[in-house]
Amino acid sequence: MFEQTFKNIDDLLYKDSGSDSELDYIGQTSWVMFLRYLDELEQDKADEAELKGEEYSFILAEEFRWPNWAMPKDAEGNLDHHIALIGTDLVEFVDGKLFPYLAKFKQEADSANTIEYKIGEIFSELKNKIQSGYNLREILEYADSLPFRASKDKHELSHLYETKIKNMGNAGRNGGQYYTPRPLIRAMINVIDPQIGEKVYDGAAGSCGFLVEAYEYLYERMDKTTDNLKTLQENTLYGKEKKNLAYVIGIMNMILHGIEAPNIIHTNTLGENIRDIQEKDRYHVILANPPFGGKERPEVQQNFDIKTGETAFLFMQHFMKSLKTGGRAAIVIKNTVLSNTDNASVALRKALLESSNLHTILDLPGGTFTGAGVKTVVLFFTKGEPTKKIWYYQLDPGRNMGKTNPLNDKDMEEFTAFAKAETKPESEKSWTIKVAAVDETTFDLSTKNPNTPEEVPLRKPEVILAAMETLDTETNTILQSIKELI
Repeated sequence: MFEQTFKNIDDLLYKDSGSDSELDYIGQTSWVMFLRYLDELEQDKADEAELKGEEYSFILAEEFRWPNWAMPKDAEGNLDHHIALIGTDLVEFVDGKLFPYLAKFKQEADSANTIEYKIGEIFSELKNKIQSGYNLREILEYADSLPFRASKDKHELSHLYETKIKNMGNAGRNGGQYYTPRPLIRAMINVIDPQIGEKVYDGAAGSCGFLVEAYEYLYERMDKTTDNLKTLQENTLYGKEKKNLAYVIGIMNMILHGIEAPNIIHTNTLGENIRDIQEKDRYHVILANPPFGGKERPEVQQNFDIKTGETAFLFMQHFMKSLKTGGRAAIVIKNTVLSNTDNASVALRKALLESSNLHTILDLPGGTFTGAGVKTVVLFFTKGEPTKKIWYYQLDPGRNMGKTNPLNDKDMEEFTAFAKAETKPESEKSWTIKVAAVDETTFDLSTKNPNTPEEVPLRKPEVILAAMETLDTETNTILQSIKELI
């Protein structure tokens, strides 16, 4: 049912002249779903208040509540066609009244951690792109038919939403930055092992895959006390995201996974001077896949000790500074961070090795990230003590990775087991290096597996031809013997 509803909404968006791609579809689906979710949340809170004999104060004014503008119903519970807006009236209401009203919440909210502020941010960033009021009317009806209340419904909805994000990641060059394969995220979290009471941070949150999976990991393993649930909801997961659409998708993704008012800030993380980061701003756990490639402007580079235009290397400095002493991080980054010879790369490796224990490097195969075209590694480090030795693991799923053959949880099982072992094993895929043996002028950490079994060298063509001639001669001799016997 859910899947068909999503498909029906996509079909309507496809027909509408205002939406051009998967990126538009998910943005438009998101704002509609958000308002539908918000209505259910408000109804739940009103019911709870009534049971306690209290009055619930609705966030949204009467005119802007879902049952009044989106789905006014008659006594039988069907859409009341006499008062329901349709056609140009509906689009004019949404563009001229609804969005401006909701956007104002950003200025009026008490703090950035409230759902009111999130409403304001979302509707300041998004525009309604659905141009046909008839298409919009149908989309609202589909959204209204989705049940949000039961946890199994939420689980199915969140799963479908993840699938949409994944498809968006495969849809074009803009989408890829939003999607890190979930099996990789789960393995990283498993190795880092966050605990309830720790603060978990992603400064390049995208669609919030790391934070959502961290939520699931913590929820499954903790005692379900009121205090723990409150801590998990309000004081555990933190993120920052620069891009408008990714920010909205991330918020929506967390809400669908059950996080009511996500602590996601809409900001350019790299705009913060790392020298201003204090202990109160630091986290126990950092999990991230920062964007790479992008060239940051010189004024942004001034916020960092090691100046570089490479976005990922600036993020690495931000993460190193944002980690508490004893804090643990797992960061996906392009593999050139291990070997580039420019001054910034060398300085970054030196700083990381001196300030943290870079205990594990996971070398990922090409094709792990659909359409990214670069090789990546995951750096696992603990802040506060220098690195003495590094354990490497070269992931080899035994097949070519790609869109139709993505990473799965089974692919990650051996790495996770090895990485969590007391003594890190040596194998054909894993090995350890001592930092004392690393060249101190370059600090080159590139992955060269010393345990790869030697391949049989390829034979020269003339050797192959000679062998074929020998075999021919032997065959002829055997045939001759057989003929003589007959």
